[in-house]
Amino acid sequence: MSGGAKAHYDCIEVFSETDFTEDLKALTIPVLIIHGEGDQIVPIENSAHKAIKLVRDGTLKTYPGLSHGLFTTHPDVVNPDMLAFIRA
Repeated sequence: MSGGAKAHYDCIEVFSETDFTEDLKALTIPVLIIHGEGDQIVPIENSAHKAIKLVRDGTLKTYPGLSHGLFTTHPDVVNPDMLAFIRA
């Protein structure tokens, strides 16, 4: 999980200042939103809990205590849930 300072800054700027409300409302396919409940980078209340209300066919899967990098730190927990969603 490394990268250039400029790239990280630009990424934070985009996800913190871009309103994706209409994009989420427009989705017509099933959506899985995965979020760590311990995420201090993007708090769950400000992101996943709001996003799940905007999608038509959404599933919110949360992980107690897991942080922002849960896909990297806990793939053994997250991957089976993604596969189950895809297969459903």
